[in-house]
This record gives sequence, C-alpha cells and structure tokens, in this order.
Amino acid sequence: MITTYHRPKTLKEALTLLTQPNTLPLGGGTLLSHTTAESISVVDLQALSLNHIHKKGNNLEIGATVTLQQLLESEHCPEALKKTLKLEAPLNLRNSASVAGTLVSSDGRSTFACAMLALDVKIEIQSSNTEPRILNIGEFLPLRPAGLITQVTVPLNAQLAFETVGRTPSDKPIVCTALAHWGKGRTRLAIGGWGKSPTLAVDGTEADGLETAAGNACHESSDENASAEYRMDVSATLAGRCMESLQ
Repeated sequence: MITTYHRPKTLKEALTLLTQPNTLPLGGGTLLSHTTAESISVVDLQALSLNHIHKKGNNLEIGATVTLQQLLESEHCPEALKKTLKLEAPLNLRNSASVAGTLVSSDGRSTFACAMLALDVKIEIQSSNTEPRILNIGEFLPLRPAGLITQVTVPLNAQLAFETVGRTPSDKPIVCTALAHWGKGRTRLAIGGWGKSPTLAVDGTEADGLETAAGNACHESSDENASAEYRMDVSATLAGRCMESLQ
C-alpha cells in the first residue's frame, strides 16, 4: 500500500529520498500497481527529464522513464528490437511500463531483456553521494544492484536478429534466441524462456558453433513449460535461423 508520494524536481532530491526505508522509484507504475500489505513510499520520476531517446554516434541513449511503446515507435529502434517489445507486453502495458522498470523486473522469459543481453547494453545507475556507475547488462541482470537506473545505452552498430517459440505467436516464449553481430566480427547469442534471467550462450569473434552453444545453454532449463531436451533442440534451430537472417 502506497502511503507517501513524492514528486522531486531534481535528480539529487530523488536520490536522497530513495535512501529512506521502504521507498521505491515510480516510473511507469506497473510494478507498484500490485496490491501489497506493506506500507511504502514512492518517488515519482516523471519530472526528472529521464524520458529522452537520443541517437549519439553509434549509440541510442534511452532515459529510464521512456515507455516501451515510446521506444517501439522511435525511428531509431531496430526492427528486431521492436519485435521483442511487442512480445514483452500488450499495448496498454507498453504505454505505461518503463524501460528501466522492465529490466529491473524481468525474468528469463523477457524477450526485451534477452535482446538487451545480446546487444550488451550499458546501464547507468546512480545512488546518493556516489558517482554514477556504468554496468554491462550481463553484470546487472544477475544482481539487480541497488540504485536508480537513469539511462540505458543500446549500440546501433550491431545487427540484431530475434526468434521465438511460444504456445501462441503472441505468448511469452518457451524458448527465444537473440543474436547480435558487430562488423568487426563480435557475436553475442542470448537464450531466454526460463529461469530468473536470460542466458548468454556466446560472446566472441567466431560465429561457428552457434547451434551447439545454444543447445548447451539450455542443458539445465527444465521447468513446467518444457523439458531441457526440447529447449536444447529448439534453441539450436532458432540460433541457426538468426544467423541466416543476418547473412
């Protein structure tokens, strides 16, 4: 239950407020809409100008409170990333869910987080009385460190491909693969569909062996939705499709 509401006008004020016990940031509000018996205070981020989408060189700088729909509609958003955004949430939720909030709350079935992991995005986190930290998403997802996400930086000089299999074409994935490839030869393959966060299967300069690496990443992926053997087989196929689409 929300008992106190704050709407700071500066980032410094927001960071100070967030040091108080049981105080959470409020971006799109989708995370805080769930009923809870615990009393919490919220810090509304809407007045902090964190809703920017800027193309800067080979990077796309995305403010923390940008909604999924705003990103999807951006002229700079890669087509494959748009596909993951449409699968991440229906339109009504995309209009309110923020980029930062989606990453904070994501699990292994998040198509958006899977693509972000493949792209090796950078996440800027700020805390009161400390310098801003820049984390690779691979560092961020397992730990979800304390602090306020202020910006997510996506590389635009990488090709991205995404494939998924679900119970229906619009359902959360049972297995999904996201493949990013840079011109200098770097390749990153992320696999999703189970667990607490997507899995990085490949990060190197060689694209050979993607199918095998995809299968290996699913070795312990059994859950109520699918067996590990099924995911090993399907992820290898999806990885191959991703590679073909980038050639």
